[in-house]
Amino acid sequence: MAHRLEQPVVRHTRRLPSPTGPSGDGSVAARRFDAALMSVGFKLSAPLLERLSGLSGGTVVDTAVRTLDTVREMVGDHVRHNVYFVDFPANVPDTFDFWMRCVTEALADETARASTLARLRTGVVDLLTLPSYGSYRHTYAEMLAAHDELIAAAGDRMTVLHLGGAPDDEVTALYLALAGSSTPLGEEGLADLGTLAGVCVAGPRPEAIPVRENRAVVNRARLGAGADLLLDTVTDVLRLACALSDGDATLQEPTRFRTLSRPVRRALLAGLDAVVEASPAKLADVHAHREAFKRLGERLHPHEYPRWPHAAEVFAVARGEKQARSFDSRVEELLGLGDVTGAVALLKSAPGKLLRALDRLLRAAGTEEERDAVVAAAEEVAPRVSGRVVLAVREHLHNRADEEGGPGERRVFVNRLGRAWVTPDGRAPLPAPARRRLVPAFDAEVGRRLPDPGHLLVDPAVLDVALPLNGRATAAGPGVLPRGSVSAVEGELLRFFTYWKQTSRSTDYDLSALVLDADYRTVTWLSYTALRDVEGTHSGDITDASDGASEFIDLRLGAVRGKYIVPQVNIYSGEGFEEVEESFFGFMLREAEQRGRPFEPRTVRMKSDLRGPGRVALPLVFVRGDDGRWHAKWLHLYLKGHPSANRVEDNRVSVAALLRGIVDREHLTVRHLTGLLADRATAVTSWDGEEVPDGPVTYIGLERPEGLHPDSRVLTPGNLRDLIPS
Repeated sequence: MAHRLEQPVVRHTRRLPSPTGPSGDGSVAARRFDAALMSVGFKLSAPLLERLSGLSGGTVVDTAVRTLDTVREMVGDHVRHNVYFVDFPANVPDTFDFWMRCVTEALADETARASTLARLRTGVVDLLTLPSYGSYRHTYAEMLAAHDELIAAAGDRMTVLHLGGAPDDEVTALYLALAGSSTPLGEEGLADLGTLAGVCVAGPRPEAIPVRENRAVVNRARLGAGADLLLDTVTDVLRLACALSDGDATLQEPTRFRTLSRPVRRALLAGLDAVVEASPAKLADVHAHREAFKRLGERLHPHEYPRWPHAAEVFAVARGEKQARSFDSRVEELLGLGDVTGAVALLKSAPGKLLRALDRLLRAAGTEEERDAVVAAAEEVAPRVSGRVVLAVREHLHNRADEEGGPGERRVFVNRLGRAWVTPDGRAPLPAPARRRLVPAFDAEVGRRLPDPGHLLVDPAVLDVALPLNGRATAAGPGVLPRGSVSAVEGELLRFFTYWKQTSRSTDYDLSALVLDADYRTVTWLSYTALRDVEGTHSGDITDASDGASEFIDLRLGAVRGKYIVPQVNIYSGEGFEEVEESFFGFMLREAEQRGRPFEPRTVRMKSDLRGPGRVALPLVFVRGDDGRWHAKWLHLYLKGHPSANRVEDNRVSVAALLRGIVDREHLTVRHLTGLLADRATAVTSWDGEEVPDGPVTYIGLERPEGLHPDSRVLTPGNLRDLIPS
């Protein structure tokens, strides 16, 4: 196995494939490896330490170098995090005093004095024109020298790396898990699937690939290896063409198709021909992506291949030269005529579409008889719908207002890219009897599909983690939880950080924190325009990231006057989150007496990539409960913002409106599924962080504990999608 494949295995599973090499006494090198890992918040499990100790010192050192590079990148320690104010969080000046100091220094600079005086005469000074503003004024080494060493604390994060199996077995297992995932993967997961598929395509294949974009990534690898393609719809071919052009296989964004070689064109046309020949009705699927199919036809030249006439029909439908009435148009026609019963009868042949249209059908039903028909149809088709969709509709019903009241004042929309917006909810309430009947029916259906867990061992800390019904609702990175998850925040100091490195244009990101009261009114904020307040301090504004740049905000949780803390990253100018070479956000927790540098990897609780479509990133919100304790609720959202000059002062109203609609929304969590699993378990134990049972268990928690029986099934955030039944 190539060493490059160790990295995704470690990131996804927290297992190090069993190192191989000559035997020897590597105990000293292994202990040094363990100590180096602990400096960044990781450690070796006892079996892994024992395995390394039996190998030669050189093998251990080589393994350590590779693994340390991987884990440092995971927590954001692979780059140098400098700060504008060298003593941060100490000695951060008042904002106005700092700006006046920059003006004074500009006036003392012969090269800048004239232009500064000219601007002062107009009454306005652009901070970006002042020589001492926005750039580091000291080296990284000088910043390190200004800070004491971090004092270790019991609350520091310590993630255990476990001993994996044979390298090839670990790679194959991860490939099968990603390819066969029942929920969509995030950007990092899809990229890793592509890498693994390239080396695993000739080996075992997953029993099923239910997520279409996963299938596109696998098909790209199969095409490259000359293997048969896995196709059953015309859209599968379109997704594959997008993947071949490094475009969006989810079809949410347009793809600019590349020129394709003749062998590839033949493979795609042959695939289209076979799909349509087997089921001509699938031509109706073309309508949903007509423009994309037209552009693909320009690359495939189907007229040059008369032996595949059914493939040519696909592009004839896209151009409007051939009729193929879509399923959705037939449903719309019936609903337009007020024939709800007829629409329901038709939708039974497309169970997923029926459940997704359930809210609309219930509102359209004008009589008790029609409502009963809708509910009965939903109960009938539920066994033929994916578990992910059943759970998503169950969650929707839980948050939907009915005739007896409940939530529903605002509708929050979040697309698959994380772009979010909120509007008033003008829909009529659902009939209460229908909701009361459907919710337990869906729970029973999900419970029926869950496996027998045997002895169920649950870490209480994982219970409020939202079910990962969509991988794109979770950013890549350690400690990151799905959108809607809630996790405890313990510590005196909360420190946010962001890092970005521009690709080609000067780029200025601004880390900010907005503090809101219980009514979502602004209490204060910390940003480059408000460096210091009762709550804490800002590390200073960096306005160019040609060599990478970092900003920090340090908050004393006991001093926060509001109920909500909303960290955000605003793009002031330059490249977007998807254009920069790298960008990420995270937070640390520490006690006041720990001291340490501005960035300490051992104290990082979460680090997530910023790769969204908007100009304002909202990774999560911190909420103070009625008991005074803080917890984080995960958002992974992006606001459209302005093309430039986004500032916390300007978006606080839109942020408050979005939070008002989303903070109180209740997501289905691990607690819900463990409740259903408990009904099938032989025993249920709440793990106290100490001893684990002797025999095999099904363990569900945030981290895999040491000492589990080797035959145990382990579910942590890295593979929590496996908990979603197919």
